[in-house]
This record gives sequence, C-alpha cells and structure tokens, in this order.
Amino acid sequence: MKYIFFSLLLPFSFVSVPSKLQILDSKFASSPNQSLAAEPTNESFYTTASHLVQQQIDLMARIEQAIVTPDANQMRSVLGQLTLHTKSVDSFLNRQSKSPKSLCISRVDSTQNFPLAEQLTRSQIKIYCSLYTSNQELLKLSPILDRLLSRRGELALVRSLPLVSGERQSDPVLAIAPIERPQLDKLATPFAIQEPNVGSPPPPIIGRPAKTAIADYVSPRQPAIAAPKEALTTLASAKKLLTAAQVEFPLQNQFTNPQETSAVLDRFTYDIDPQEPQTYANFLKLPHTGIFRVLPDLAYQRPLNTLQNRLAPSVSERYPFPSLGDTPGGFTPSLALQLVGDRFGLGYQGVDYSFMVDLGDVPLNKLEPKLKAVAQPTREFFLNYQPPKQLNELQVERRRFLTGKDQNWNLNQVILADAKAELNHTYLVRSLQFQLPNMILNGRSLSPQERQSLRQIQQLRSSDLLIAFRPVRRRSDGSYTILWRVLLQFPEPQIKDLETAGNS
Repeated sequence: MKYIFFSLLLPFSFVSVPSKLQILDSKFASSPNQSLAAEPTNESFYTTASHLVQQQIDLMARIEQAIVTPDANQMRSVLGQLTLHTKSVDSFLNRQSKSPKSLCISRVDSTQNFPLAEQLTRSQIKIYCSLYTSNQELLKLSPILDRLLSRRGELALVRSLPLVSGERQSDPVLAIAPIERPQLDKLATPFAIQEPNVGSPPPPIIGRPAKTAIADYVSPRQPAIAAPKEALTTLASAKKLLTAAQVEFPLQNQFTNPQETSAVLDRFTYDIDPQEPQTYANFLKLPHTGIFRVLPDLAYQRPLNTLQNRLAPSVSERYPFPSLGDTPGGFTPSLALQLVGDRFGLGYQGVDYSFMVDLGDVPLNKLEPKLKAVAQPTREFFLNYQPPKQLNELQVERRRFLTGKDQNWNLNQVILADAKAELNHTYLVRSLQFQLPNMILNGRSLSPQERQSLRQIQQLRSSDLLIAFRPVRRRSDGSYTILWRVLLQFPEPQIKDLETAGNS
C-alpha cells in the first residue's frame, strides 16, 4: 500500500503569493504509523483532544485551499492527510467509548451504559461528540476530493507515488538503483506549458495590428476553479462543530486559526505595516494625501510555466492601487505605481501615460500647486504642459516619455515616464488617464452604428493630475512605503477623433 502523505510547502516569494496555510503541514510530518499507534490508557483527554481539534482546524484550512488550487500534488496531500486524520480521531474516540455513535446520538446525561464513558465529564463528552460528528462530516469530503483530483489530472502530470519510506526503481543497468521518495512538496508539472521568456512587450498601438515577439503565439489560458458548494457546506458544518468544542476546553484561546495567520502573513508581504499610518498621521490629515506600499512589478505577474486559478483574487485586487479622487466627469483615476527593476514607474493601459522627475530631498509638505519649491524650467513644464487631442498623437507622446527620444521641450534634461528609486527623495508626476470604450481598446474596425454611438459621447471620461510622492521606507524585499499627495487637478483632457479611431 502506498501512503499519500506529504505537505505542500511553496516558497515564500513576491512572485507567487505564499501558501501560509501549508506552514502548518509540519504537524503532519511525523510518521503516519506513529499518529495511529495505540496510546496509553492513562492519556490526558484534554491534551490529546486539543491536539486532534487543532489538527482538524489546520486540515480544513488546507482542504479549503486545495479545492481552489490547480496543483494536483496539493490535492493528493490533503486527501492522504484526511484519511490519516480521520483514523486518528476514530482511534481516540474508540478508546473513550466502544460505541461513540450511540453515546453522541443519545445525548443522555448518564453514561454508565457506555464502557469507559463514565470517566468523562460533561464538558469532555461535548468535546468527544463534537470531534465524532465533525469527523463524520469530514469523511464526506473523501469522494469529493477524489473527483477533484481526477480533474486536476487534466491540468498537470500526476505521477504514481513511491512508498513513504521510499522504493527502488528498477534499472536494467545499475545493480543498485537510487531510492525514489514521494515529491508532493513540489508543484505538479503542468501539461503543454512552455512559455517563452520574451520580456514585457511594449505598449500596443491602438488602431494598428500589434506585432508579437513570436508569431501566432497565444499565451495559455489559466483554469477557472470554483470551490464545490457541497465541499464548502461540509467544511462549514465541521467548523461549527469544532467551534462548539473549543469553548469546552479549560484553557481558552489555545487554538490558532490558520486562515487568520494566512491573512496576517499576506498583509505583511504586500501591505503597509499597521503602525505606519500612525507614524505619518499629521501628514495624512492633509487633503488629497495617502500612504501606499509600492511593490516590484513581478508581484503582479504570474510566474512562467505555472498554473494559477484565474478566479482567485490577484494582488492588485487584494491590495488595490490608491484612488486619487473622483473627477467632475465621474472618473476615478488611480496611482498605479510599481517598481520595475530599480525604477519607479506607473503602469497604465490604453493611451494613459505619465512623466516624472526626481526633485531630490524636498519635503513633501513644502510642495504646493504653484510648485514654488521647484526649479523654474521644471515648474513651467509640469504646469504648462498641454496633452495632444488626437488619439495617434497621444500615443506618439507616450512613446516620447517612455524612450526619451524626439523631445522638444526646450529643457536641459530629458523627461521620462520613470525615475530611479531613491529613499527620502520626492518625485513630481504628471499623470493623464483616459477611460476609453472597449471597442476602441480592442483595436478592431468599428461599424457605422458603433461610430454613431461614439459621436453621442458628450465628454470622454479622463483625468489630468499633478502628483507628488516620497518613499519613506525601503524593505529588504525591495518594496517601498511612499507618501503621496495630489497637488493640482487640470481640466479633463479630451480626444477629438474617437469616432474615427476604429477605421483601418
């Protein structure tokens, strides 16, 4: 018989959200035979029961994660752990009473009819029955997990497992073949995914067919995995039973919730620290200000040749970019600031673009709408810049700031869309954002009816903002905590030729 029992521990990294629930898998890392061994009759009821309750809490958290994760090995891990855990609980229950079902269903106050049950107090019987009932609920998950594992086999390679103790692979040449052990701590190999590492493509030109680094290449579509309702219902019922059991233990608050731990670790990885808003409370009292953690752009990207549930909330969805306030037209621009290498840059879509300069160590609270603290050439450029009003010219303008070429600003410096990240420097940004209709973003030819609907648009939703931000902390992972402030809101820029933009 092959035991399926290994935890899946993903590396803690920026690129992939760490699976913190799996840290608790080490509790199952001891020999499965040991966990099923008979315990002495004078065992401490509360010690053993609390251990089983905590194991069950941890296991349910891992099951909840596995049923929405594409990785087949993680599903196999929890399926094996479910088998081992339910047997451990059954063994414990049978040592207390030979008829746990009768004891828990009858709910009698007197326990003399049940062998060994007379040794239990009323609180212990409640714990005993909660464990029994929750264990019966978890057994319902076994066929569901079996079915889900077969579906995971459509996404990644499911190898046959060697024994837990390892087994030798037959080899016609080597007299002593190497011992192979289970590898459920590694991700299963996805099928037919060999994604080329071609780097980030340049922004597409709307209205023109875009060239790709590899002709006719289409990136693989990630699976959409929704948790089965029957599994969630079963887990919710088992959780409710365990919650009732926890209050009966003599020591309160001795159980840990792995999902709460996971949420704390996730915030630690991607969000600002809780004390940072308090540290900068005086600045944050000013209007149109905020605090934000700027992450490397890799945090928002899926690693190559890996599977990811596209229904799972992404980093940008869990920790959205700061909103810069509503414009009169009802548009809400954002500060999509990221780190690309060692440079700050704004990630935008469509024809959005921006440009920024490093002002040096200028206090953020000394900047005001007229930019008196800024050198005159830079001040005049940022305050007097007028964006083009034609779609093609907007895209040409964006490329000027991205590349630094063909700039005729009459300045002694090149104005770029990004700037080298420096701690305790203040950066001045002019940000232009447009909410283009999908029919324009798709870059396809428009029908006469669609052009007519575009002509009926009275005002394009857009924004043009002058922003300043200052990094005040750098972490070892390369991310920065920044303070930001909206200094000035310019009139909303317009595009005059939208109705003809789809002609080709």
